[in-house]
Amino acid sequence: MSTVFVKTFTPPPISESDVLRYARCPKTDAGTLGIVRQCADLVRDVFAYNVCYIESPVRIEGNTCRFSFGTVASADLAHHLDGCTKVIMFAATVGVAAEREMQKAAVRSPVRALFMDAIGTERIEALCDTFEAEVRRYAAAQGREIRPRFSPGYGDLPLETQRVIFSVLDCPRRIGLSLTDGCMMSPSKSVTAFIGMK
Repeated sequence: MSTVFVKTFTPPPISESDVLRYARCPKTDAGTLGIVRQCADLVRDVFAYNVCYIESPVRIEGNTCRFSFGTVASADLAHHLDGCTKVIMFAATVGVAAEREMQKAAVRSPVRALFMDAIGTERIEALCDTFEAEVRRYAAAQGREIRPRFSPGYGDLPLETQRVIFSVLDCPRRIGLSLTDGCMMSPSKSVTAFIGMK
C-alpha cells in the first residue's frame, strides 16, 4: 500500500472575481464588493487548507483503472488517464470551522449567505489549484506532465468511488473530512480527485 501524505497549505489569495462568478453575480459595484470583502474578513482566519494524498502506479485495461490500492471501473476516468503511469489521488478540505461560520451567516442574511457560500467554493478551488500546481512541479522534475484533476461524479465515474478514496486515505482521521451514507462530503467545501502523470 502506498504511503499517505498530509499537507497544510498557506492561504492562497482570495479572488474576488471568482467569488462573484461562483455567486452568479454580474454586478461589481462598490456596494457589492464591500459585502464580499466584509464576508471574506469574517471567515478569513477560520479556513483550514488541508490535503491528504497518495501516489500510485496506474495501469489502464479497457474501462478499468488498476491502482496499487484496487481497481476503479470508469470509461471516462480510463480515457482521462490514458498514457499515464502514475496517479495522485487526493482529498482536500477547507475545514468545518468555516462551514459553521457560513451557516451562521445564512441565518442572519440571505445575501451574506450567498457570498459566504461563494467564498467557500472559491477557497476550496484555490486550494485544489495550489495543490495541483505543486503536483505539476513535482511531475516536471521527473520529466512528466500531468492531467487536470478528475473527481467522482464527473462523467461516468460514480460518486460511490468516494468510499474507495476515503478508505485508502483515511480522510476523517487525517484531515477531519467525513463521508455520508449518500457519499456526500462533510464539510461540503471539500474535493476528492485523481491527477494523472504521464
